[in-house]
Amino acid sequence: MNSAAPHILCVNPWIHDFAAFDFWAKPLGLLQIASVLRDHGVTVSYLDCTDRFHANEVNEVKMSWDGRGPYRKKEIPLPHLKGLEKSVQKFSRYGIEPEWFRQDLEDLKTGKKVDLIFVTSLMTYWASGVQETIKTIKEIFPSVPVVLGGIYASLCSDYAEKYSEADFVVKGSGFKNLNKIVNDYTLYDMGFEYHPDNLDKLPYPALDMQNKIAYAPVLTSIGCPFNCEYCASSYLAPDFYQRSPESVFDEIAHWHHKYAIKNFAFYDDALLINGEKYAFLLFEKIIESGMDLWFHTPNAIHIKEITEKASLLMYKAGFKTIRLGLETTDFDHRKFDSKVKEGEFYDALKNLKKAGFQNSQIGAYLLCGLPGQSLGSVRKSFLKVKESGIRPTLAYYTPIPHTKMWEKAKKYSKYDIEKDPLYTNNTLFPCIFEKEVTKKIAIIKNL
Repeated sequence: MNSAAPHILCVNPWIHDFAAFDFWAKPLGLLQIASVLRDHGVTVSYLDCTDRFHANEVNEVKMSWDGRGPYRKKEIPLPHLKGLEKSVQKFSRYGIEPEWFRQDLEDLKTGKKVDLIFVTSLMTYWASGVQETIKTIKEIFPSVPVVLGGIYASLCSDYAEKYSEADFVVKGSGFKNLNKIVNDYTLYDMGFEYHPDNLDKLPYPALDMQNKIAYAPVLTSIGCPFNCEYCASSYLAPDFYQRSPESVFDEIAHWHHKYAIKNFAFYDDALLINGEKYAFLLFEKIIESGMDLWFHTPNAIHIKEITEKASLLMYKAGFKTIRLGLETTDFDHRKFDSKVKEGEFYDALKNLKKAGFQNSQIGAYLLCGLPGQSLGSVRKSFLKVKESGIRPTLAYYTPIPHTKMWEKAKKYSKYDIEKDPLYTNNTLFPCIFEKEVTKKIAIIKNL
């Protein structure tokens, strides 16, 4: 006999870092799980420890035209780790005040009994933020099971099981295990089955549970057909699946018409792959609809897919922020990926500019801090991109477990990156041994 539908609390944890900013960052997986739970009879509550629009916020919330903005932050002690004793960099908690979070949790106790708590996780080196979040939850709900999922939980599962204070750590897809987890802890059978080959069956993420929707993240696919050495995408999602253009269009139209959302950020790792069957059809539907929308690509676009047709459709559809996954302009010695050749880069720029994009709208990510990489080569790439007229953006390398480059990173790192995820924080430049590295990179950025 199935038990009564439970009450499940979903929590997005604090960020502990040297720097953090809301670059269209939302816990999309958790919000989609919340939506699935809600659609299957579960009572769902949602708390976001990074909420920029919390009800207790008395300061003016800064928000740019594209929905982005700074988090509230408070300096906290840097964890006592060997090699970081003399660090002068400020370490902070990004998000709401702890007393606000405690009060939010206390308020939940006055309503329907909370039966289970889901906590998500993003960056691996934000582990201490996850730990503080779960510790705080257990102060208020000491007997309620806490389940941790997400990227950090999957990539550093052993560490998370030992230090996160969660009762259970989910490795891999939260959707795949969702029905079993709910049933194991609450005896409630949702009857939910996850079909990654039919993503159109999933409900829209529960963005409406936020205090304010400043922008909407959109995911048109999971996985990536490439297998770059520095990226964990192929480990987290070994297979590549794409949603139908109709389904994605309907989602975008839903958020625009019902909640007046104008800014949308594509979270895809491979937005333009199989463009003729997927992305192009989506863009054409958006253009035909006449909706005035602004699209952004923070995860970058594969350069060789930026054809003349793709560029024109993106421009007409309303793309405002184009980020290219360039990584380096040393095209003759690209060993860590094979996504782009020199001619393809310049062809993409020509196509984008011909379509109408301004230089200020186009940026190229350049990897910095790779094992064995010199800052001199980074500077050359930086200057070469700048000469093309667009904006070079340094993407600082983070050593990630389960990637091809992990073993190499362990050999090059000045820290024991296996011991604590914080050592992999890209602000520490773990794989660069050059003196005055921070000063040298600042000089490059000032170019």
